[in-house]
Amino acid sequence: MELKLKDLRYLVAVADLRHFGRAAARCFVSQPTLSAQLKKLEQSLGVQLIERAPNNVSLTPAGAEIVARARRILEASDEVVALARTRHDPLAGKLAVALLPTIGPYLLPRVLPAIRKALPRLELRLYEYQTAPMLEKLHGGELDLGILALPVELAGLESRELYREPFLVALPAQHPLARHDSVRVADLKNEPLLLLEDGHCLRDQALEVCGRVGARETQDFRATSLETLRQMVAAGAGVTLLPELAGRGAYRNASGVVLRPFTRPAPARCIGALWRKSTARAPAIDALARLIAEHAR
Repeated sequence: MELKLKDLRYLVAVADLRHFGRAAARCFVSQPTLSAQLKKLEQSLGVQLIERAPNNVSLTPAGAEIVARARRILEASDEVVALARTRHDPLAGKLAVALLPTIGPYLLPRVLPAIRKALPRLELRLYEYQTAPMLEKLHGGELDLGILALPVELAGLESRELYREPFLVALPAQHPLARHDSVRVADLKNEPLLLLEDGHCLRDQALEVCGRVGARETQDFRATSLETLRQMVAAGAGVTLLPELAGRGAYRNASGVVLRPFTRPAPARCIGALWRKSTARAPAIDALARLIAEHAR
């Protein structure tokens, strides 16, 4: 029998989306076409891959194992195509890049103009993911590059430090510490600490910094974004830590919030780039990482 890459793409799409209609839309085919091709694939393999029930699509155990291998096959196929294209122009074509939600809105306005000027033929596809799904999609070949906080488990990935980003303290405007030019970590002892919800690495970093001095997390509130945190600080609900880029530009003078640096040595996070060791887009990734490192500082 002969396996077709398009059938494997259909199968992976169904595995990802658990919905035939959405999987068909991702693959730019009609739902009947996708369903029929997957039926043929099951018949040719002699095993059921998908459990079909009303309002529920799931993989059989055999289907889950085959999907895992199909992802590797598709990744290798995409690498072959990308490698051939980059031989013609390594700094052209599409590049799928993901950033943490606590990085993207604050970094991109600083670096995108320089990227467009220096790499005009590079077509960026930009996404926002938290760390865990970003790593999964990097391994799965859906992303070429991730911009996130280091360190993380590499396991087949390469990393590169781009810049170090100090934390700032965000305080209600009437808070006594707002009168200081800088704040010591110890000054936050017993302060109500506003944090992001689980899954954000910035939450863990803030807990690590502030937990040492007994700052207490506000238990009845967890934010989905830095801007929600900023609004809660303005309302006097507590204090929080913000990455430095989130306190620059248009975000510097948010109403009701005062930003103060920490005294040295200030706690900071390391922002880095992550990509697969096997990537065929190394020249484009290197050029993009250099630009981000230069303009983020």
